[in-house]
Amino acid sequence: MSAVEPTAQEPFNRRTLFWGIFASLLAAAGFFLLSTYAPDFRQPGNGGPTPLSKSGVGYAGLAEWMRLTGNPSSMARTDQELGADMLLIVTISPESDPAALDHILDIRQNQDTLFVLPKWQTLPLEEHEGWNMKFGRLPDSVVNQWLGRIANAKIGVGQSKVQQLDIEGRPVAAPDDLQWVADDQPLIAAGDDKAVLTELDDKPFYVLTDPDLINNAALGDSGKAAAALDLIALLQPENGPVMFDLTLHGAGRKYDLAKLLVEPPFLALTLTILAAAALAFLHGLGRFGPPRAELRAIAFGKRALVDTTAMLLRRAGRLEELGGRYAALMRVRAGALLGAPQGLQGETLDHWLDSRDKDEASGFTARAQAASEARNLTQMHEAAERLHDWTARRLSERR
Repeated sequence: MSAVEPTAQEPFNRRTLFWGIFASLLAAAGFFLLSTYAPDFRQPGNGGPTPLSKSGVGYAGLAEWMRLTGNPSSMARTDQELGADMLLIVTISPESDPAALDHILDIRQNQDTLFVLPKWQTLPLEEHEGWNMKFGRLPDSVVNQWLGRIANAKIGVGQSKVQQLDIEGRPVAAPDDLQWVADDQPLIAAGDDKAVLTELDDKPFYVLTDPDLINNAALGDSGKAAAALDLIALLQPENGPVMFDLTLHGAGRKYDLAKLLVEPPFLALTLTILAAAALAFLHGLGRFGPPRAELRAIAFGKRALVDTTAMLLRRAGRLEELGGRYAALMRVRAGALLGAPQGLQGETLDHWLDSRDKDEASGFTARAQAASEARNLTQMHEAAERLHDWTARRLSERR
């Protein structure tokens, strides 16, 4: 009895392999999307004067304080959210992008907006992530650069002697090194013709010159914490919702090629390419037709010899010289086939061949001359066909 060899088995099940590939592609797509949009969900400017910062100069406490008192706020990360019809609080940092502030001013031309000016110079504390150390006031020139983009005004020179501020009937202690602007009709006064909160004449824009009335450090005082809510309520149109801006601190302002590929209008192109790739993959799973036989590196036969010779002539750049040589070869061959007398050569043989043609004068000579003057493959091919046809027709007439 002969032993039966066991049948070979595939190392992996095809269904398992398919689902493995599908899971890998799905994971790769998820990683690509998360990597693309991850910067939009990170806290911008952590530690600085931003609505998400928990340092003393930040405003995360105000956002949380409003939520706890029944007026939760939202965060604006895109241009579409910036255009929402609600009070927008824009907290300016010394490191903010001036072009981003100009963009906000352009979008919010007819909407209530509170701009909070910067005041302090800070450094991050290495031992406490998200904490900052205050080491002095910003120069007036730096603050005026930001204020000048919003209103035609400048920070007041000299210390204000006001000890308390009246915020909607609630007296609070004035911050240290109070920042103010000249204004004869202030919303919150800091003395005669001095304002801590002012309103522009031609736009619904408000400027809070001193951030120490609403930042995290201010909320450590119960009186200032209550006054901060009064200040926001003073500016809220009909006690509507409030929104903090994050675009000035980098959120939603960075565009790259990866994001363009997955957002309109280029999303349609991306989906089309993926669909084409999927169809090409499915097309390659099966074989269509019998497999092609492997050809020899050096083929046999006359045709292979002719093809190789033609390739060598083409690479050597000798094609332009073939026309005249082919005409001479056909002259000798036609003379031998048609029985030309011995010793006839050149033009004499051409005249004799022309005399064999009763239908056309100088028929062979004209065709031979056209072959000699041919300078490209197309012209040589046409001239060779005409010489061959002429010889074949004369030979058939002789027979």
